[in-house]
Amino acid sequence: MENHTSAVEEFILLGFPIRQETEILLSVVLLCLYLLTLFSNMVILCIVYADGRLHTPMYFFLCNLSALDLFFTSVTVPKMLQNLISGDKSISFAGCMAQSYFYFFLGTVEFFLLTSMSYDRYAAICSPLHYPILMSSRVCAQMMMACWLGGLLSILFPTIMISRLSYCRSNVIDHFFCDSGPLLELSCTDTHLVELIDFMLSSLVILGSLTLTMISYVFIISTILRIPTNTGRNKAFSTCATHLTLVLMSGSISIFMYVTPSQKSTLEMHKIPAVLSSIVNPLLNPFIYTLRNDIVKKVLRETFSHSKALVFYSVGRLFLICAAPCRKRSVA
Repeated sequence: MENHTSAVEEFILLGFPIRQETEILLSVVLLCLYLLTLFSNMVILCIVYADGRLHTPMYFFLCNLSALDLFFTSVTVPKMLQNLISGDKSISFAGCMAQSYFYFFLGTVEFFLLTSMSYDRYAAICSPLHYPILMSSRVCAQMMMACWLGGLLSILFPTIMISRLSYCRSNVIDHFFCDSGPLLELSCTDTHLVELIDFMLSSLVILGSLTLTMISYVFIISTILRIPTNTGRNKAFSTCATHLTLVLMSGSISIFMYVTPSQKSTLEMHKIPAVLSSIVNPLLNPFIYTLRNDIVKKVLRETFSHSKALVFYSVGRLFLICAAPCRKRSVA
């Protein structure tokens, strides 16, 4: 592969081939979904931070997943909303490379994080007596640091290689963000080495993460089946089902999109899976954990009840303050 300095100063993101009226409707829907994603993940962050019952390794990882989803969806959605609302679909070369880097960096961190969460469930169910030692605060912090550092470094070299390609065919990207496949399609230099590195890295991260997770769950399920009571089995299955659902959702979409020898051959089928990956999954993650987790639901109910009581108390105090001058005048 030859290295060149790209003469392209900006790219055009085509997005979806729809009419302007439909673009306005789509922007409204995306804005609502984005705000709901921000709100739901912020709620998870706040309740985990505020409630001492949730200061455990499982909720520490869940908190990091919510923060990761906030960052991940913010990489693509705000720019997509700007393009839909303003009609200006351009993005600078530096902005495009930065968006591509952070998209894959955060996506890689998510797979590392989901793998760490599977180990946490394995330690909690298969080795409950050693769990406080295996998943101490120091170990959890080290695992999270390894996840973020691993994602940061693993994506850096491929992104540098893509940024040094020459883009002389066109500057129009048939996507709503700067995905690696459409960028490689626009390059007029040999991209076989970059595609090979992308394929090997995607296979290692995605398939490796899924393999380790499945191995953990083989041991987890075999241990759960030996639990004598139905209540204990149901509680263990319920805790693990939420995590396994997230892994299968993320893994299936990413395998379809990126575990291919050449992404350029399947570009036309990437837009809908990319929407699911960058918009729908970050929205669903907090709801999946909330709906399947009794402790989180209990904390949310208590928080809501406390907030409602505080609102009524504040309204009552405001009413008494406003009514005091009226009572004085009537007495006079």
